[in-house]
Amino acid sequence: MANITPFDFFNDVTRFNPFSVSDFFKGFRVQPWLTDVNFEPQMRIDVSEDDDAYVIKAELPGVNKDDIKVEIDGKQLSISAEVRKEKEEKKGKMTLRNERYYGKQYRSFSLGHFIDESKVEAKYQDGVLELKLPKKNGAAGKTIKIQ
Repeated sequence: MANITPFDFFNDVTRFNPFSVSDFFKGFRVQPWLTDVNFEPQMRIDVSEDDDAYVIKAELPGVNKDDIKVEIDGKQLSISAEVRKEKEEKKGKMTLRNERYYGKQYRSFSLGHFIDESKVEAKYQDGVLELKLPKKNGAAGKTIKIQ
C-alpha cells in the first residue's frame, strides 16, 4: 500500500514566501505562447554632435515619408510616425492568416542647445530619417553666479 502523508496547512502556509516569484510561478511555462507574438519595435535613434550641429538618425522601416512629422520647439525635438503593416498568408484561394498593425511611434527629447529652424535639413532614405539640426549662435544657456 502507498504511503499517505497528511496535509499540514499551517506548515505549508508558513513556508510560503510572497516575495519569491519563482515559487509562485513554479511549474508554469510562459515562454511557448510568446514565441509567435511579434511586438512592434520602438523607434531607434542615434544622436551625434559637433561644434555646429546635431545629427539625428532615426530608424523608421516601412514608414511612408508623408507619415513622418518632425517638430522643433527651442531645444525640444519631437519625431512621430504612423506605422501601418498588413500581412496576409494564403494557401490557394483560402486565407490562413490575416494580420494588421496600425499605430503611432513617438519620441521626444531635449538637446543641449537651441536649434536654428531655418537651416534644418531632413532626408528619408531606406527606412532611416536623417536630420541635421544647426545650433543657434549666441543662444547658449546663461550661467548665473551665486552670491
